Amino acid sequence: MTLTQAGARRVTLAALTPEAREALGAAEIEITRFPFRVGRESRGGQRAAGRVIMDRRKPGSGTNNELYLVEQEEPLNVSREHLQIEHNGTHYVLVDRQSTCGTIVEGKVVGGKNAGGAMPLQDGDVIIVGTSGSRYVFKVRLR
Repeated sequence: MTLTQAGARRVTLAALTPEAREALGAAEIEITRFPFRVGRESRGGQRAAGRVIMDRRKPGSGTNNELYLVEQEEPLNVSREHLQIEHNGTHYVLVDRQSTCGTIVEGKVVGGKNAGGAMPLQDGDVIIVGTSGSRYVFKVRLR
């Protein structure tokens, strides 16, 4: 869904860590399509056993995420389908997609242990993807 109705707010995701900036490819990106899904890049990476993970999607199928985060060392903080930002008609909401470690929004844990969960987003909220030790930290801006 693209928000084009009058009065819709501009939503941006700003990187607060070097790893977040690298994932975005810029200091900040504008989110124009919802839901905006975030997850771990697991295609083509190496496992400890040394075997290559092949892309298991069928040719021509869509992606699982709009933003892929790379983690190469354990412990992993980011699930393959970790979170999404959506608009419910009145508010922007962060939805944990039943991730293993959960998502931290302004110090509050959302989801984790595959439970899922949701939290309304406010301008300036800091989002940590995974545990407090995650290298992926962002700030959401609603303008």
